[in-house]
Amino acid sequence: MRTLVISDIHANLTALEAVLADAGAVDAVWCLGDVVGYGPDPNECIARLGELPNLVCLQGNHDAAAIGELPLESFNAEARTSVEWLRDILTPESLSFLLTLQPMRVENNVTLAHASPRQPVLEYLLDSYSALENFGYFDTPFCFVGHTHVPVLFIKHGAGINLQIPAAGTSVELHDRCIANPGSVGQPRDRDPRASYAIFDPESASWHYKRVEYDIPEVQTRMLAAGLPERHISRLSGGW
Repeated sequence: MRTLVISDIHANLTALEAVLADAGAVDAVWCLGDVVGYGPDPNECIARLGELPNLVCLQGNHDAAAIGELPLESFNAEARTSVEWLRDILTPESLSFLLTLQPMRVENNVTLAHASPRQPVLEYLLDSYSALENFGYFDTPFCFVGHTHVPVLFIKHGAGINLQIPAAGTSVELHDRCIANPGSVGQPRDRDPRASYAIFDPESASWHYKRVEYDIPEVQTRMLAAGLPERHISRLSGGW
Protein backbone atom coordinates (compact mmCIF):
# COMPACT_ATOMS: atom_id res chain seq x y z
CA MET A 1 0.00 0.00 0.00
CA ARG A 2 1.66 3.22 -1.17
CA THR A 3 0.89 5.78 1.54
CA LEU A 4 1.41 9.52 1.24
CA VAL A 5 2.48 10.96 4.61
CA ILE A 6 2.07 14.73 4.95
CA SER A 7 1.95 17.23 7.77
CA ASP A 8 1.62 20.93 8.49
CA ILE A 9 -0.12 21.98 5.29
CA HIS A 10 -0.98 25.24 7.04
CA ALA A 11 -3.65 26.39 4.61
CA ASN A 12 -1.23 26.46 1.66
CA LEU A 13 -3.24 24.97 -1.21
CA THR A 14 -0.57 25.70 -3.82
CA ALA A 15 2.01 23.66 -1.90
CA LEU A 16 -0.51 20.87 -1.26
CA GLU A 17 -1.40 20.59 -4.94
CA ALA A 18 2.29 20.47 -5.85
CA VAL A 19 2.83 17.60 -3.41
CA LEU A 20 -0.18 15.66 -4.70
CA ALA A 21 0.96 16.06 -8.29
CA ASP A 22 4.53 15.04 -7.45
CA ALA A 23 3.50 12.03 -5.37
CA GLY A 24 1.29 10.56 -8.08
CA ALA A 25 -1.15 7.74 -7.41
CA VAL A 26 -1.32 6.59 -3.79
CA ASP A 27 -3.49 4.10 -1.93
CA ALA A 28 -3.90 6.17 1.23
CA VAL A 29 -3.07 9.57 2.70
CA TRP A 30 -2.01 10.12 6.29
CA CYS A 31 -2.07 13.79 7.29
CA LEU A 32 -0.43 14.44 10.66
CA GLY A 33 -2.25 17.66 11.46
CA ASP A 34 -2.15 21.44 11.19
CA VAL A 35 -4.22 21.54 8.04
CA VAL A 36 -4.97 25.20 8.78
CA GLY A 37 -3.20 28.22 10.24
CA TYR A 38 -0.70 30.71 8.76
CA GLY A 39 -1.73 30.33 5.10
CA PRO A 40 -4.52 31.83 2.96
CA ASP A 41 -6.48 28.70 1.94
CA PRO A 42 -7.96 26.91 4.98
CA ASN A 43 -11.32 25.99 3.43
CA GLU A 44 -9.78 24.98 0.13
CA CYS A 45 -7.21 22.71 1.80
CA ILE A 46 -9.86 20.99 3.89
CA ALA A 47 -12.02 20.42 0.82
CA ARG A 48 -9.06 19.03 -1.14
CA LEU A 49 -8.17 16.60 1.62
CA GLY A 50 -11.73 15.31 1.54
CA GLU A 51 -11.18 14.19 -2.05
CA LEU A 52 -8.16 12.00 -1.28
CA PRO A 53 -8.23 8.19 -1.00
CA ASN A 54 -8.41 6.50 2.41
CA LEU A 55 -7.65 9.72 4.25
CA VAL A 56 -6.53 9.65 7.88
CA CYS A 57 -6.16 13.15 9.30
CA LEU A 58 -5.04 14.21 12.76
CA GLN A 59 -5.70 17.35 14.76
CA GLY A 60 -2.77 19.76 15.09
CA ASN A 61 -2.47 22.65 17.51
CA HIS A 62 -3.63 25.19 14.92
CA ASP A 63 -6.60 22.98 14.05
CA ALA A 64 -7.45 22.81 17.75
CA ALA A 65 -7.15 26.58 18.11
CA ALA A 66 -9.43 27.13 15.14
CA ILE A 67 -12.27 25.36 16.94
CA GLY A 68 -11.54 26.91 20.33
CA GLU A 69 -9.87 23.90 21.95
CA LEU A 70 -6.61 25.81 22.52
CA PRO A 71 -6.59 29.34 23.96
CA LEU A 72 -5.17 32.16 21.86
CA GLU A 73 -2.78 32.92 24.74
CA SER A 74 -0.83 29.77 23.86
CA PHE A 75 0.32 31.41 20.59
CA ASN A 76 2.65 34.31 19.89
CA ALA A 77 1.18 37.62 18.69
CA GLU A 78 1.51 36.89 14.97
CA ALA A 79 0.10 33.38 15.29
CA ARG A 80 -2.83 34.80 17.30
CA THR A 81 -3.56 37.19 14.44
CA SER A 82 -3.57 34.24 12.04
CA VAL A 83 -5.92 32.22 14.27
CA GLU A 84 -8.33 35.14 14.68
CA TRP A 85 -8.46 35.58 10.89
CA LEU A 86 -8.94 31.84 10.53
CA ARG A 87 -11.90 31.73 12.91
CA ASP A 88 -13.60 34.46 10.89
CA ILE A 89 -13.19 32.74 7.52
CA LEU A 90 -13.85 29.05 8.20
CA THR A 91 -17.05 27.69 6.68
CA PRO A 92 -19.47 25.49 8.62
CA GLU A 93 -18.28 22.53 6.53
CA SER A 94 -14.65 23.20 7.45
CA LEU A 95 -15.51 23.53 11.13
CA SER A 96 -17.37 20.22 11.00
CA PHE A 97 -14.29 18.56 9.50
CA LEU A 98 -11.95 19.99 12.13
CA LEU A 99 -14.27 18.92 14.94
CA THR A 100 -13.88 15.27 13.90
CA LEU A 101 -10.09 15.21 14.23
CA GLN A 102 -8.06 13.60 17.02
CA PRO A 103 -4.36 14.36 17.67
CA MET A 104 -3.23 10.71 17.85
CA ARG A 105 -4.26 7.30 16.54
CA VAL A 106 -2.85 3.96 15.36
CA GLU A 107 -3.17 3.04 11.70
CA ASN A 108 -1.87 -0.16 10.09
CA ASN A 109 0.40 -0.83 13.10
CA VAL A 110 1.90 2.68 12.96
CA THR A 111 1.34 5.26 15.69
CA LEU A 112 0.41 8.65 14.25
CA ALA A 113 0.67 11.80 16.38
CA HIS A 114 0.73 15.45 15.47
CA ALA A 115 3.47 16.50 17.89
CA SER A 116 4.66 13.49 19.90
CA PRO A 117 3.21 10.30 21.41
CA ARG A 118 3.79 11.75 24.89
CA GLN A 119 2.12 15.12 24.21
CA PRO A 120 0.24 14.70 20.92
CA VAL A 121 -0.66 18.37 20.39
CA LEU A 122 2.20 20.56 21.64
CA GLU A 123 5.56 18.83 22.22
CA TYR A 124 8.38 19.58 19.76
CA LEU A 125 10.66 16.62 18.99
CA LEU A 126 13.78 18.48 17.90
CA ASP A 127 16.57 16.54 19.62
CA SER A 128 17.63 12.99 20.42
CA TYR A 129 16.99 13.33 24.16
CA SER A 130 13.33 14.32 23.72
CA ALA A 131 12.85 11.61 21.11
CA LEU A 132 14.38 8.93 23.37
CA GLU A 133 11.97 9.82 26.17
CA ASN A 134 9.02 9.36 23.80
CA PHE A 135 9.73 5.75 22.84
CA GLY A 136 8.04 4.63 26.04
CA TYR A 137 4.76 6.21 24.94
CA PHE A 138 3.98 4.04 21.90
CA ASP A 139 3.98 0.28 21.35
CA THR A 140 4.06 0.03 17.55
CA PRO A 141 7.33 -0.36 15.61
CA PHE A 142 7.06 3.13 14.10
CA CYS A 143 5.64 6.50 15.08
CA PHE A 144 5.10 9.31 12.55
CA VAL A 145 4.92 12.90 13.80
CA GLY A 146 4.85 16.45 12.43
CA HIS A 147 4.69 19.82 14.24
CA THR A 148 8.38 20.82 13.98
CA HIS A 149 8.23 21.44 10.20
CA VAL A 150 11.61 19.66 9.94
CA PRO A 151 12.07 16.26 8.24
CA VAL A 152 14.02 13.85 10.46
CA LEU A 153 14.34 10.23 11.59
CA PHE A 154 14.99 9.21 15.20
CA ILE A 155 16.08 5.56 15.17
CA LYS A 156 16.30 3.66 18.46
CA HIS A 157 19.73 2.07 18.70
CA GLY A 158 20.29 0.15 21.91
CA ALA A 159 19.98 2.64 24.75
CA GLY A 160 20.48 5.61 22.45
CA ILE A 161 19.18 7.36 19.38
CA ASN A 162 20.56 7.59 15.85
CA LEU A 163 19.35 10.88 14.36
CA GLN A 164 19.21 10.97 10.56
CA ILE A 165 18.23 13.66 8.09
CA PRO A 166 18.05 11.81 4.76
CA ALA A 167 18.49 13.83 1.60
CA ALA A 168 15.43 14.50 -0.50
CA GLY A 169 14.88 11.79 -3.06
CA THR A 170 16.39 9.01 -0.94
CA SER A 171 14.70 5.96 0.53
CA VAL A 172 15.34 4.56 3.99
CA GLU A 173 14.29 1.15 5.26
CA LEU A 174 12.74 1.72 8.67
CA HIS A 175 13.78 -0.66 11.41
CA ASP A 176 12.10 -1.38 14.72
CA ARG A 177 11.90 1.18 16.31
CA CYS A 178 11.86 4.71 14.98
CA ILE A 179 10.09 8.07 14.99
CA ALA A 180 9.81 9.70 11.55
CA ASN A 181 8.82 13.24 10.58
CA PRO A 182 7.99 14.02 6.92
CA GLY A 183 8.54 17.78 7.33
CA SER A 184 6.03 20.45 6.37
CA VAL A 185 4.02 20.82 3.18
CA GLY A 186 3.06 24.46 3.60
CA GLN A 187 5.73 26.09 5.78
CA PRO A 188 9.09 24.22 5.90
CA ARG A 189 11.53 25.38 8.56
CA ASP A 190 14.76 23.60 7.60
CA ARG A 191 16.02 26.39 5.29
CA ASP A 192 14.66 24.55 2.26
CA PRO A 193 11.47 26.32 1.07
CA ARG A 194 10.30 23.41 -1.07
CA ALA A 195 7.26 21.49 0.16
CA SER A 196 8.28 18.38 2.09
CA TYR A 197 6.57 14.99 2.35
CA ALA A 198 7.20 11.24 2.45
CA ILE A 199 5.96 8.07 0.80
CA PHE A 200 5.65 5.09 3.14
CA ASP A 201 5.31 1.47 2.02
CA PRO A 202 4.14 -0.66 4.97
CA GLU A 203 5.06 -3.94 3.27
CA SER A 204 8.72 -3.05 2.76
CA ALA A 205 8.86 -0.53 5.63
CA SER A 206 10.44 1.94 3.22
CA TRP A 207 10.31 5.70 3.86
CA HIS A 208 11.00 7.87 0.83
CA TYR A 209 11.68 11.56 1.50
CA LYS A 210 10.69 13.99 -1.22
CA ARG A 211 10.70 17.75 -1.85
CA VAL A 212 8.87 19.69 -4.54
CA GLU A 213 8.96 23.31 -5.64
CA TYR A 214 5.80 25.39 -5.80
CA ASP A 215 4.84 28.96 -6.66
CA ILE A 216 5.79 30.70 -3.42
CA PRO A 217 5.33 34.30 -4.69
CA GLU A 218 1.75 33.50 -5.71
CA VAL A 219 0.96 32.29 -2.19
CA GLN A 220 2.67 35.31 -0.66
CA THR A 221 0.58 37.64 -2.81
CA ARG A 222 -2.63 36.04 -1.56
CA MET A 223 -1.45 36.15 2.05
CA LEU A 224 -0.67 39.85 1.69
CA ALA A 225 -4.12 40.50 0.21
CA ALA A 226 -5.71 38.69 3.15
CA GLY A 227 -3.81 40.87 5.63
CA LEU A 228 -1.89 37.99 7.18
CA PRO A 229 1.28 38.71 9.21
CA GLU A 230 4.34 39.80 7.24
CA ARG A 231 6.61 37.38 9.09
CA HIS A 232 4.52 34.41 7.97
CA ILE A 233 4.64 35.72 4.40
CA SER A 234 8.40 36.31 4.21
CA ARG A 235 9.44 33.06 5.89
CA LEU A 236 8.03 30.98 3.03
CA SER A 237 10.83 32.18 0.74
CA GLY A 238 13.61 31.21 3.10
CA GLY A 239 12.17 28.06 4.61
CA TRP A 240 12.67 29.21 8.20
